[in-house]
Amino acid sequence: MTTKNPRIVIIGAGINSLVAALVLARKGLVPVVFERGAAVGGVAVTEEFHPGFRASMVAPMAGPIAPAVLAALEAAGQRVDWLESPARLFLPETGNPALALWTDPGACAAAIEKIFPADAGRYRDLRAALAATRGFFRDLLVTTPPAVDDLRSAELLRAARLGFRLRRLGKRTMVRVLRWLPMPVADLAEEWFAAEPLRAAVAARGIFAATMGPRSPGTSARLLLQVAPWGEPFAPPVVPRGGMGALAAAVAGAARVAGAQIRTGAEVEKIVVKDGRVAGVALAGGEEIRCPVVVSGADPARTLVGLIDPGQLPPSVAHQVRHYRTAGSVARVHLALDALPRFRGATAPSSTAGAAAELAGRIQIGCSIEALEGAFDAAKYGAVSAEPFLEATIPTVLDPSLAPAGKHVLSVWMQFAPYRLREGNWSARAGSLLPLILATLEAYAPGISGLVLGSRVLTPADLEQTYALTGGHIFHGELAMDQMFALRPVFGMARYRGPLAGLYLCGAGTHPGIGVTGASGWNAAREILEDLRAG
Repeated sequence: MTTKNPRIVIIGAGINSLVAALVLARKGLVPVVFERGAAVGGVAVTEEFHPGFRASMVAPMAGPIAPAVLAALEAAGQRVDWLESPARLFLPETGNPALALWTDPGACAAAIEKIFPADAGRYRDLRAALAATRGFFRDLLVTTPPAVDDLRSAELLRAARLGFRLRRLGKRTMVRVLRWLPMPVADLAEEWFAAEPLRAAVAARGIFAATMGPRSPGTSARLLLQVAPWGEPFAPPVVPRGGMGALAAAVAGAARVAGAQIRTGAEVEKIVVKDGRVAGVALAGGEEIRCPVVVSGADPARTLVGLIDPGQLPPSVAHQVRHYRTAGSVARVHLALDALPRFRGATAPSSTAGAAAELAGRIQIGCSIEALEGAFDAAKYGAVSAEPFLEATIPTVLDPSLAPAGKHVLSVWMQFAPYRLREGNWSARAGSLLPLILATLEAYAPGISGLVLGSRVLTPADLEQTYALTGGHIFHGELAMDQMFALRPVFGMARYRGPLAGLYLCGAGTHPGIGVTGASGWNAAREILEDLRAG
């Protein structure tokens, strides 16, 4: 494969990088993607972690993918077999009866009404309220934020268009959105539901992978970015058959069909800068590739501090990036199970179809606002929560190909496991996570420890070292109000353009930056094409 003097180099082969390569290649360019690992996908990879058992190692589900990206895959003949769970969320039996929140709205309302009659109508009302905002938030995901530090007419017009879209929601819905965005997600959940498990089900999405609790301001904005574009209070459980690696393979295939080149096992060690603009990249091993445009799918901290000589950046930019918050708060654990575990309140094993349906989506351990906030309390002081919030999936319920016949994979996100520990380090503490998680699961799925055939634990330090996530943050940096939309990643760099001419950012550290949607890569490619057309 030739990589001599390409016009565009893309660093990393995560989903956003691959989407950017696909868009650019469809316009006749020949981007070259360099990936340090042996496979494409970044955090969207499927790997074997125990003989015969495979899992989506980091990202468990699609965001879902932006519609424009899906259309591009279809046009390239790259088929993804999407599997949608009949249940969005299962809350095992605790002090309350177990509750399955079904994907079908009617079935979901009926399930709620059976246990919490007063909240069934509130669920319908919340769905209607979110549905009224759907178009605005869908547009927002694929909108380039206005440059708030630029008063040129083009940027003022961009901001005005955004305001017009918001105004078109109507006064009531517009005021509701403006009020919701800065709220703690606990307040939003408590406004709509009386039952604590339903409040926790809503609040959990607002704090997922955040170093924030449900009573932290701005967590409602995180929730809305995930659920409002689809008009549902609970995030959609959609996965590709074969795990997230199958999605990455499809996007990479479409990019190659369009003309992009992808090199794996090729780590970019440095972005070359000359006369105040990028001039190419240097690979580990000494190979240097000259090009006028470099697009980084790596996180902003790794790109701007790790790959560029700090002396090449304006001092104010270096200062901002060093203070960009990237400390993660989650650990990832995969379990190879000898059989399907039985969670308290789930359909009895004699009714296999029923049990599988309930357990096909997310399973939440942490069924009250106070439980979620309590888990966060320890993390504030650099400690691992003794009673963690867990979000588990059993991907083999929908996709048996991931494990031997009759066996299952259970994947867990544990929160909170802070990247910076007050005592010790993750090399010494990693061994404590699996016993803690199994002990927590035992209270909800008795006997699960006896089903474990093998496991893999990924601490925040592992996420950093293995998957190039600075601070172990799976969203490339904290999604808080001061690091969101027109301030993401930092003031002055929200439009996918870096601080040096010819440098662009396309990873999750840019807007919208939450979940595997491909929107950041799509948006970045649009801005690159605009600049190339302008000259």
